[in-house]
Amino acid sequence: MWSGDLPIRITVERPPAGVAIQVQRGRDGLLPPSRSSRQSISFDLVVRLGTPRAPGTLRFLGEFAQGPAAGRFVYVNSGARAGQRDTCWDRRAKVALGGITPAQVRRVLVDKRLVLEARIAGTARDGGPMCASVPLLGNGWAVTAAT
Repeated sequence: MWSGDLPIRITVERPPAGVAIQVQRGRDGLLPPSRSSRQSISFDLVVRLGTPRAPGTLRFLGEFAQGPAAGRFVYVNSGARAGQRDTCWDRRAKVALGGITPAQVRRVLVDKRLVLEARIAGTARDGGPMCASVPLLGNGWAVTAAT
């Protein structure tokens, strides 16, 4: 089907104030935000597309793709896991890649001005940073402008 690099963006909406948030790279590396404001924090990264194991499926690889082959996700770390010292928070959230469709991938690979974006809520019910498997906001993964 496809192979190569797929640009994606993860945007954390309404993150808790004073809590560091970064995307996990590999086992213990961190990716800082590409843009940040009081309302949102965005991370631009690339996942590799490998040869799919079954027709009509996608295979996500690379330093940001975590978890088993059938259930890949990206970790968004907060507090101590994001390198922040002197914090009570030590969390990470899973952003599932499984909702990405072949049609979305095709659009993004054909037009370099596009990126796949997922938006997640930054604050959990307890008022701290998001954690565990988080639902995507809106309609899930969406094709959007890269800028």
